[in-house]
Amino acid sequence: MAGNEKPGVGKVVWQDLTVPNATAVRDFYAAVVGWRHDPVEMGGYADFNMIPPGADVPAVGICHARGTNAKLPPQWLLYVQVADLDASLRACVERGGQVIDGPRGMGEQRFAVVRDPAGAHLGLIAAR
Repeated sequence: MAGNEKPGVGKVVWQDLTVPNATAVRDFYAAVVGWRHDPVEMGGYADFNMIPPGADVPAVGICHARGTNAKLPPQWLLYVQVADLDASLRACVERGGQVIDGPRGMGEQRFAVVRDPAGAHLGLIAAR
């Protein structure tokens, strides 16, 4: 997430696309929708924040399916703000979902990726 906004619980706060070749997909979206990219160092490779024309803050991320992202599916993944990540993960499992990745830290936040009973994936994110 970019900026210092404090989004409300239940709101979509970020989108990532995780794919085997993020560089090629970065260039695809740069040509198709006009985004420019800002590399994010990941320890030996870079993922990318994608910035809309005329904007200063990124709109989405495009990530390599490497390292901690290796388990994520190749799809646009929404991240929704939750009040209590651990409670949300317990509720997910109790209701037939699965925790696919995490929880893990990212700056001032923690996040995880879940799979719902229908098989769809969603990122959950909360303040530490």
